[in-house]
Amino acid sequence: MNRHGLQQGVWILPVLLLAALAGLGGGCERKQETPQAEETGARNIEWKLASAFSSTLPYMGEAGIAFTERLEEVTSGRIKMEFYDPGTLVQALEIFSAVREGQVEAGWASAGFWFEQIPAAAYFSGIPFGPDTVEYLAWIYKGGGLGLWRDLYEEHMVYPIPCGVVPPESSGWFRQEINSPEQLQGKKIHFTGLGGKVLKRMGATVVQLAAGDLYPALERGILDGTEFSNPLIDRKVGFSKVAKYYYFPGWHQQSSLLELIVNLERWMELAPADRTLIQVVCQSLIVAGLAAGEADQGSALTGIRQDGVKILYWSEAMLQGFKKAFQEVRQEMRAKDEDFRNIDDSYQKFRRNYAEWNKLSRLPRGF
Repeated sequence: MNRHGLQQGVWILPVLLLAALAGLGGGCERKQETPQAEETGARNIEWKLASAFSSTLPYMGEAGIAFTERLEEVTSGRIKMEFYDPGTLVQALEIFSAVREGQVEAGWASAGFWFEQIPAAAYFSGIPFGPDTVEYLAWIYKGGGLGLWRDLYEEHMVYPIPCGVVPPESSGWFRQEINSPEQLQGKKIHFTGLGGKVLKRMGATVVQLAAGDLYPALERGILDGTEFSNPLIDRKVGFSKVAKYYYFPGWHQQSSLLELIVNLERWMELAPADRTLIQVVCQSLIVAGLAAGEADQGSALTGIRQDGVKILYWSEAMLQGFKKAFQEVRQEMRAKDEDFRNIDDSYQKFRRNYAEWNKLSRLPRGF
């Protein structure tokens, strides 16, 4: 395993194969790469890549580093993107604006970061009571989701590329056990996006904090609870030291997508072959991230239990409460945001068409 926990063999074969099919080289004779680049109008590229995730954060940040390394490798150094940790170049929540304005060429994030300015972007990050990764990718790549994603960003002069996947999140860490919806009343909880709106509707006080502020806020009791990610990442951040009730399932994000966003003018200046190659590298990261993310969670859960944490599964009543609140939030968002409504229409139509196949084709989990 390399330092990103992703075996080269998971990604390098599909990258080279697809690159070859796309006429991008990727064969054994590196001497041919420069003439091919010249023939296709390709040129040397050096871009800044502003990240919303720390380079040391499993999957999310590490995948951004892996992306820059793989892209440089398959182009023999012709395309370079320099990765910048959050705040070193641009603050995390300012990345979209910086890319739009051309202050940086590209950003590494998740669409949920832009929820406050583009509510419909939530559909391309993680959807409450939404699909698992297989169904999600089916809608994105074959059900019209990707086209809607690009249309949504185009008016902002930004081009999005799915570039990673994160396994289901937990439902969050709490300082006290929660057994009924009424116990959420007045609780100060960090929760983002549509999930945050759900908890607010259920009576919680939803607090938005930067990722680096969550641990101390939970430790000092400023927060009663917080969601963040999955077991491996959560334990690395240290939440198991300061909160002893860890809830599942992550009803708000059963699958999460990472995105590479590029200033649209810079994107269109690239040679067609380079645009294809960047997307192929991103697709390879989705495969590698899915494999690594699912494989690593069991040992992380064992470690969390050893830290003295009680791992709990929400009751049926709690899940029904979350779901009811989400349906209300969803209808409100549809009524006031045309982009949200159009994207939700596409997503719901796909899910209806997929539902019977999903039910018939899968064994019950744990059967």
